[in-house]
Formats: sequence, structure tokens, C-alpha cells
Amino acid sequence: MLDPRLLRNNINEVAQQLAKRGYALDVQKYSELEAKRKQLQISTESFQNERTVRSKAIGKAKASGQDIAPLLAVVSQLASDLENAKIALVDVQNALNEFYQEMPNIPESEVPFGENENDNQQVSVWGEPRTFDFKVRDHADIGVHLNKGLDFETAAKLTGSRFVVMNGQIARLHRAIGQFMLDLHTQEHGYHEVYVPLLVNSDSLYGTGQLPKFGEDLFHTKPATEEGHGLSLIPTAEVPLTNIARDRIFDASELPLKMTAHTPCFRSEAGSYGRDTRGLIRQHQFDKVELVQMVLPGESMQALEDLTGHAEVILRKLNLPYRKMLLCTGDMGFGSCKTYDLEVWLPAQKTYREISSCSSMGDFQARRMQARYKSADMKKPELLHTLNGSGLAVGRTLVAVLENYQQADGSVTVPQALVPYMNGVTSISPQ
Repeated sequence: MLDPRLLRNNINEVAQQLAKRGYALDVQKYSELEAKRKQLQISTESFQNERTVRSKAIGKAKASGQDIAPLLAVVSQLASDLENAKIALVDVQNALNEFYQEMPNIPESEVPFGENENDNQQVSVWGEPRTFDFKVRDHADIGVHLNKGLDFETAAKLTGSRFVVMNGQIARLHRAIGQFMLDLHTQEHGYHEVYVPLLVNSDSLYGTGQLPKFGEDLFHTKPATEEGHGLSLIPTAEVPLTNIARDRIFDASELPLKMTAHTPCFRSEAGSYGRDTRGLIRQHQFDKVELVQMVLPGESMQALEDLTGHAEVILRKLNLPYRKMLLCTGDMGFGSCKTYDLEVWLPAQKTYREISSCSSMGDFQARRMQARYKSADMKKPELLHTLNGSGLAVGRTLVAVLENYQQADGSVTVPQALVPYMNGVTSISPQ
């Protein structure tokens, strides 16, 4: 959520910045609501002060033997006026809060202007796509022919479309990828591993910006038992990890806080029907290793470079060609002020596809969560900055490995970095 003071002091500037993101800020509506809020705030304070003065006068009048009935009537009317003003003020504040909740974050100055992914800027490219001397197959065909290592038919019977059952060495490879990522991030990149709930409440989803705007993208539970009512499956471990800081004040010496978790993620993918529904690219359930950082405000831009670099190391150690893209204003996520996407080369599609999105949220999430920090020389706590990124999406990494390491005989070579996690297995072959 944006700082309300920004809108009060620079509403037109904020409107211009948000317009770069394709968001039309209703300046007139905001100005009317803010003017009404100010007027009601003044009225409320005036009624409160007047009632206090009149109440004191009653005591004096009573002590001197005066008729206090008229004074009691005035105080009673003031109490009624005060209550009505308070109710009206709450209504206006709620309307303003709804207004704030709909606004995306303001992009950093270096973020390029653009409308969609076609306007993103390529920052760098790593690795050379492999040249094949046989017909390339996509990961879905490869996985099915590897002893039904990817079984979409059984998953459809068990649950429905856009789920998968993994078997044998493919299931093991999927597990190995996630374990490899966790070990690298915790042992070399300084992240603290966390196990988190897969169900979260609405406060957590609000804190990271999924609610109220993106409720349709979530899977919500409706259990018969009261204690589980209203929970939702996590769309990413960003939600529980980041909300660990909700309603907390950290000592400045505790920052930066770096956390990672490997979890299943659940997304309804509302509005994406017909796109990437074959295979593992866009599933309702998928695994991801998430990276989250909490940092001091002046360190968030460098932290974004570092976090993105940590995700890049995974791709390099797996020898998977990729490119780094700086997202334009029209393609960034709702809460982000700057985002890098890492896109891995997929031979079957002959293109790069997103495998990680790394973002700095500035104080946008922290304001919603009231995640703050304080040092000894500070008079009061201030909002910290949050960052998150995929390090990486496990299923999409599996896709990239299957396609980039496929062989003419239908087998798949195991990347050298994963062989220790496969108990020495160097190749997966049809039996």
C-alpha cells in the first residue's frame, strides 16, 4: 500500500507515476474523499472539545445551584453529533482504505516504460542454446515416454486437468532439484530455511497484496469446522515467509533477514485458459523454492541485485541457458517497484520462458503488514523493505532439464550438479 501522505501532498505526481503502469487514478474521487475526511476530522475534534468544555460547565453550574437541564440537553446533543461524526468518519476512512488497496506500487525511476512483456528490456544473456542433430521433443512427450515419469492421465482421473503424477526417476529428479536449490541457498547464499504452513488466513494474503485484488487466483477452503474456515492455499511461499514480519518491530541489527522455503504452490490461474495448459508450464499445483529478504530501506535495490544473482547461480550450475529481463511498467506485479525475470531456454518452444521473478516491493508490503525496524538512535520505528523471488520454480526447472538434456535415444542426461542428489544416477532411460 502506498503512503497516504504521498497522495495528500502529491496526488497529481502519483497519478502520473501510476499511469505508467496503466492504472488510472481517480484524482477527483480521491480529492473528494480526502476533503470529506478532513472536514469530518475537524468536526469530530470540535464536537469532542465542545462536549468536554460543556461537561465541565455542568459541574460548576450544579455547584452554584443553577438549573443544569439546558446544559444537559446541549451536552446530550453534542454527544449525538459526535457519535454521528465518528460513524461518518469511519465510513470515509474505510472508503479511502479501499481506494488505497486498489493502487499498485510506484515504479522505480530506472524501470522502463511499456505496456506488456514486449517492452521488457534484456539485461544479459548467459549460455549458448544447444544444437540438436535429432528432432527435439517437448518435456511432456519426454516425460511420458520415460516410463510414464510424467502421468497426466492419472492426475486428471484423480483430480482434474493441469495436475500431474510423477513416477520413478522423474519424481526423484524433481525432488533432487528442490533439494539442490535449498542446499545452495542455505549453505552458500546465507538464507535461513523455514518450513511454513500451506494454508494461510486472509490477513496474511492482504499483507503481501494477494487480497483483495487477486482473490480469484486463489484456492479457498470452506471446511465444515469453524477453526479452518476462511483459509486459502498459498500461491507462493512468499505469503507465509513475508508475513513472519507482520506486526513486528525488528532491531536494525537483525536486518537483513534472509529466508527460504520449498513448498507446493497452488494457483487457479484464472483467465489463462488455453495458454500453456499442456505439460508442466502452467499447473494448478507446482513446487517452488522461494527467497525472501527483509532489509533496511537504503539497501533494497542492492538486495534485489543480490537476490536475483542467487537465482541465477542455480541456472549456471545446471548449465541452463537463460536471459535476464528488466520488466517494464506495464508488466510488473501489483506490489513491485522493480522486477527482474529470469527466462530459461526451452528447445522445444525455441524461446526463453520465465523461470524466476525477483522483485523489490519497497515498503509497499511492509505498510500493509506494519513490518518495522528500529535502532537506538531512532525516535520511532520505521517501515522496512521486503523482497522476494523464485530460486527457482522447481517444475519449470524440471522442464528445462528434460528438454535441454534430452538425447536421441529418448533418455535424459542428469546434470552433473544433480548427480549426487540422484545417488550417482547419471542418465534416465526408458526401460
